This record gives sequence, structure tokens and C-alpha cells, in this order.
Amino acid sequence: MNIANKTVLITGANRGIGHALVQEALRRGAKRVYAGSRGGLHNADDRVTPLTLDVTNAAQIQRAAAEIDSLDVLINNAGVALYDDLGDPQTVERHLAVNLMGPFNVTRALLPLLKRSKGAIVNNLSLAALAPLPIIPSYSISKAAAASMTQSLRALLAGEGVKVHAVFLGPVDTDMTRGFEIPKASAESAAQGIFDGLQNGQEDIFPDPASQTIAAGWRLGVVKALERQNAAFVPASAADVA
Repeated sequence: MNIANKTVLITGANRGIGHALVQEALRRGAKRVYAGSRGGLHNADDRVTPLTLDVTNAAQIQRAAAEIDSLDVLINNAGVALYDDLGDPQTVERHLAVNLMGPFNVTRALLPLLKRSKGAIVNNLSLAALAPLPIIPSYSISKAAAASMTQSLRALLAGEGVKVHAVFLGPVDTDMTRGFEIPKASAESAAQGIFDGLQNGQEDIFPDPASQTIAAGWRLGVVKALERQNAAFVPASAADVA
């Protein structure tokens, strides 16, 4: 997927990786970038169309979907990460609402457009989806669930010509990682890595130095092999996912 002259929607586009993804999409020649965010967003480039889009708000999702007449790439980037110790069920529910059900509901709303264009879905996940970080367990749980959803959509939509990509991000220097004193990639380099992976057809994208250390092991590992094996059990009614 070369995004030159393509139409892209990016959620959580107002800061961090989302903002960097908008800028990288423009740099690579995207025809139209729909930039979804909960608050105001301004970009001087006339190829950018701001959308008020809280991924936990069903009405805003439907309104955004109605404003878009064609779409080639959906990047589910919006997310939340809070430090916790699993002591508060509401914190777990908040992470699941944003990091799992948000991408799920946005994807469902826009899937007819993506089927029409034979487009791509990119879900920004985390290395914490593969091995939880005990300082952010609710986040880790939600990203693990989102990774499973991504794999399921990949299998279910393969026959529809829609590609589904998982992005396993390592630590990136954004507001979410403030106070976490470890080496971090820049948001700009992570955005470049995500679009490079998309262009190279990588269904699992490891876009930064930390994530790249496990890329080969993941792609050749037993878990990935099991995913491919299980993909053979796609039901005949898979198209009903929409």
C-alpha cells in the first residue's frame, strides 16, 4: 500500500504519534487525510480534513463515517494509557472502551468504504500486547485484546481484499510515556516506520528500535504459526463482520 494519492483516516490525530502520522502521510503524498480528534485540530495543509471523533462516542463515529465518501487506509491510533495496579475495575473498563471497543466500532463503521477500495486497516498496538508491563496492566490487557481482534479481522476480511496490519510499538516519546525513563523512539520515526511497514506489506509492523529486536522472533515463532493455522477456520459467513 503506497499511500500517494490515497485517502487516509487517522484517529487520535491531535498529538504524539497521531500528529506525526498526519504529517508523514502528507509528506508521502496522500490525497486526503481525515484527522480525527476529540478536540479542535488545525492544519494549514488543505489536504487535511479535521473530524471531531471521540472513539467512545457512537454518534460521533457515525457522523464521521457519513462525512467520508471514500477511504483507502484507516489507522486506529487513538488510545489511553494510565498507570494502575488493577485495583479499580473502572480503569480496566476505560482502557477497554478506548483501546479495544474504540477501534472495533470505528472499523465497523468504515468497513464498507474499505471493502469498496480494497483498502487497509492499521491498528496501533504495543509490545505490551505480547508481554504485559505490570506498571500499566489495564493498558496491557486492552492492547492484548486489540491484538486478538486485529488477528481475527485479518482472517475474516482476507477474502474481501481488505488488509489488516498490527503495529507493535515499543516506547515512543509522547505524553503517554512521560515519567517512564527508558530509551524512546521519536513519534516522527515511529510514523515513518509504520508507513514503511504498510508500504512493504508487513501484516505485523515493528516500527522502532525496541520493537525491531523481537520482529524476527515473532514472525518465525510458534504463536504466529498458530495464527496462520487458525486462519483456515474462517466461516463461510465471514463477510457478515460488517
